[in-house]
Amino acid sequence: MSPAGPELSIVIPAYNEELRLPATLEKVAAYLKNCGRDAEVLVVDDGSKDRTAAVAESFQSRIPALRVVSNGINRGKGYSVRRGVQEAHGRIVLFTDADLSAPIEEADKLIEALEKYDLAIGSRAVDRSLITVHESRFRELAGIIFNKLVRIILWLPLVDTQCGFKAFRRERCAIVFEQQTIERFGFDPELLYLARHHGLRAVEIPVRWGHSPATKVSMLRDSLQMFLDVFKIRWNSLRGRYPRKA
Repeated sequence: MSPAGPELSIVIPAYNEELRLPATLEKVAAYLKNCGRDAEVLVVDDGSKDRTAAVAESFQSRIPALRVVSNGINRGKGYSVRRGVQEAHGRIVLFTDADLSAPIEEADKLIEALEKYDLAIGSRAVDRSLITVHESRFRELAGIIFNKLVRIILWLPLVDTQCGFKAFRRERCAIVFEQQTIERFGFDPELLYLARHHGLRAVEIPVRWGHSPATKVSMLRDSLQMFLDVFKIRWNSLRGRYPRKA
């Protein structure tokens, strides 16, 4: 790793992921070996009750620049992503779900896009032919409706805000994470709203993606909270909670 920091930081939020993490970190290790990038990996343990942290630490021989960051208690995916990004040192920060629903090799598409943009958003909706394993029809329909709601209320010109595969130019996007307030699954629209609010350039990139049946998103509890979070974002904006830089 250079004194100025690595080129890439990969942030993996993890809650009770001891079973899925080994395969994920094996793939990340292989990717980093083949891509030749100077990189670090941050696994953010979100108060897991299993051996998530120990499993992650066991890969430090395979990924020397791997760090385990502990939240201590369960705070939520949004909090974990923000914590990981703020702990990262890379010029580019990518966050990905612990199940690698989007294969880690798809990161190359996002990193290439950051030559022209400030953030690159992995998308399932731009080209649905790239989806290898679909969600249930109910989940897919709910996702489409949620994204339409996000576009209407937050004026975001994006067709998939929720894909857990996004990359940022760290220094340019620091203000987004400084002002992020939502700590659970509804955090993605807030990040994207803040990026647009601050004049950052975003692009939506179609990626391969396969649904994991072990997803931790509850269709009832989490979907309702995400719905309410969209209105919270608009309310925060009206109250001036997202001040622009002078």
